[in-house]
Amino acid sequence: MTGTDDSPPRARNPRMGRDERRAQVLRIAQDLFATEGFHHVSMDDIADRAQVSKPVLYRHFPSKLDLYLAVVDQCGADLLAAVESAVEPIEQGPVRRGDGRAVVSAVVHAYIMFVEVAGESSALLFESDVTHDADVRARVEHASFEASRRIATVLGQVTGLGPDQSATLAVSLIAMAQSAATHRFRAAAGGDAESTADLVAELAWGGVAGLIRTDFVYEDA
Repeated sequence: MTGTDDSPPRARNPRMGRDERRAQVLRIAQDLFATEGFHHVSMDDIADRAQVSKPVLYRHFPSKLDLYLAVVDQCGADLLAAVESAVEPIEQGPVRRGDGRAVVSAVVHAYIMFVEVAGESSALLFESDVTHDADVRARVEHASFEASRRIATVLGQVTGLGPDQSATLAVSLIAMAQSAATHRFRAAAGGDAESTADLVAELAWGGVAGLIRTDFVYEDA
């Protein structure tokens, strides 16, 4: 015997303002894209979950790709804000003894705490399934590129290494922090986020410390 669903339809909220509605759609789309992937989510799915009509949804976002990129931009802004907080103290100068360890630790903590808060949504930046088109790929990777650039600058300031070496070092440090953060989140690895960040930061600093130029002079010396 086939049952029927007698539950009443979900009511829409006509009083929700435009900005509030847009934010709600972004939150729902972020969750769906992160868990299901871009290609497995339709605008119908998002409209249904957000309890809005498709015409209303399309007034906010002309296409699914536009909505996806808006979600990516928002996630990217959160990542850049975390990185900004990590590197800003070094950028203000002067560079003092101990700043190298401090900035490496701050960067690792920034990535691990970003993933801790963002959860699966972090994959929209780190493991996007929408990167075949060059323009879209550039948009998705924008935040990671900018974060790497900022981190490379401060690593150069605390090690005395040149721009190319600092850029390579920044990419390597990010890869380590990002991988550890994703592993901890998905595997529920032992230890909380802070202790994981401390452990990875010590590992990373052990490598960076050995690369500081022997003739490097601290500004407060």
